[in-house]
Amino acid sequence: MSEEEFSRCIQILRQQIEALQKYIILNPRQPQQVAEAMQQIDASLDTLHVLSEQIHSSLETMQVIQEQLLEQDEYLAEERQRYYDLFEFAPDAYLLTDTQGVILLANRAAGALFNVLPNFLIGKPLINFVPEAERWVFRNKLNEFSSLYSSVQEWEIRMCPRRSQPFDASLLVAPVRDPFRTLVSLRIGVRDITKYKAANLQHIQSVAELLPEAATQLLPLAAAVETPLSLDGLQVLFVDDEADAREFITAVLEQHGIYVTAVVSVAEALEVLERSSRPDVILSDIRMPDEDGYALIKKVRALEAQKGWQIPAGAITAYLGEDRAKALSAGFQSHLHKLAEPTELIAMVAQLAGRG
Repeated sequence: MSEEEFSRCIQILRQQIEALQKYIILNPRQPQQVAEAMQQIDASLDTLHVLSEQIHSSLETMQVIQEQLLEQDEYLAEERQRYYDLFEFAPDAYLLTDTQGVILLANRAAGALFNVLPNFLIGKPLINFVPEAERWVFRNKLNEFSSLYSSVQEWEIRMCPRRSQPFDASLLVAPVRDPFRTLVSLRIGVRDITKYKAANLQHIQSVAELLPEAATQLLPLAAAVETPLSLDGLQVLFVDDEADAREFITAVLEQHGIYVTAVVSVAEALEVLERSSRPDVILSDIRMPDEDGYALIKKVRALEAQKGWQIPAGAITAYLGEDRAKALSAGFQSHLHKLAEPTELIAMVAQLAGRG
C-alpha cells in the first residue's frame, strides 16, 4: 500500500465521521442510521489498521534491504580497494587505454618502466613511447585488434622510455567490452623482454658455435629420431628473420641430408614458392617484422588453392608465451620452441613430411 492510498483512506474516514456528526445533529432520533454509520466507521478503522500493519511491515523490509545494501557497498568498496592495490603495486606494468591507445590508467610499475610519474602517462597515447620508425606497426596492430572480435593477444614491439634507451617489450592486450559486446577499452600489460631475448640469442649462438666442433656429438642425438624412411633429399623452406636461428636450424637439418632454403621474410618466401618447385615442408618463425608467421601461412594456403598444392607447415618460435593453439588454428600442423632439442626438430620435420 502506497503512502498516497493510505492518505486517501484517512481522508475517507474523516469524511464519514463528519457526515455522521452532521447526521446525528440533524436526526437525533434515527438510531438505525447511526448504527449503520458506526459499522462503516468500524470497517474503515479495520482497514486503516491493516494498512498500518502493511506500512510497518514495509518499513521493516526496507530497513533490512537498506542494511543489506550498506553491507554490499562496504564489500564492494573493500573489493575495489583490493583490486586497486593489486593493480597499483603489481610488479609488472599495467595500463588501461581507450580503443585508440590513449592511456586512461597506469600503475606504478608502468611509470617506472617508462621513466615518468604514473600521472604523467594519463591522457598520453601509448604510441608516443614507440620509436617513430615502428609506430606504423603498432598502429596496424591496434587497428586490427579494434576491428576484429579479438580475445587476448600478445604483441612484441620496441618501446622507448622517456630519456632512456629503447627496449624490446611484450604487450599482453586484453579487450574490455560493454554489455552489448562493443569494445570500450584495452587492458595492456607491458614487460621488458630485452634480457630474455639476449639470453635466448646467446643460447642459440652458443649452440651454433658448438655445432661444427661437436658434430659427432650432435649427430648421434639427431640420429636417435626413429625415421623408417630416409630424409635425404627432403626439401624444406625455412623462414626466420634472425640470422643465428637460420644458421643453426639449417645446420641441424642439413646433417640429415635435408636440403634447406632459408629466407628472411614472408615476401622472400613467397618469391621462392612462385619461382621454385613445391617444398616438402615449410618451417616458419612466428614473430617477424612487417609480416609475421600468421600472415605467411595465410598466404601460403591461398597459393595452395591456386596451384593445387598441399604443403605441411610447422611453426617455430622463440617465445615461451606463444600460443600453440593459435598457431595450429591459423593453419600450421605443428608447433615447436626454438630451444627444443635437435631431435625434436628432426622428429617434427619427419612427421610433417610423412617420413616419421
